[in-house]
Amino acid sequence: MRTMLIAAFSLIAVSAQAETIVANVNGMVCAMCVTGIEKSFRKQAAVDAVKVDLATKKVTVQVKSGQSMDDALVTKTIVNAGYAVTGIVRSR
Repeated sequence: MRTMLIAAFSLIAVSAQAETIVANVNGMVCAMCVTGIEKSFRKQAAVDAVKVDLATKKVTVQVKSGQSMDDALVTKTIVNAGYAVTGIVRSR
């Protein structure tokens, strides 16, 4: 019984971890680009935090615990802001 409880709590802890999404973006050239993308992601209910790195052309999105964003929504958010996505990597 004790083993089952430990396993159940471990499963809950793993499923509740927040997801981090890193998108490679083409077309960003200035601070206004950064601001535009950040504003676009902050409008998404599932987003906890967003960081745009102009030098590496990467957008890092921290998703709220228990929520998710699929690749299509990440891509749509970036494209609607005026930029192109060249790749998406996810981690927990």
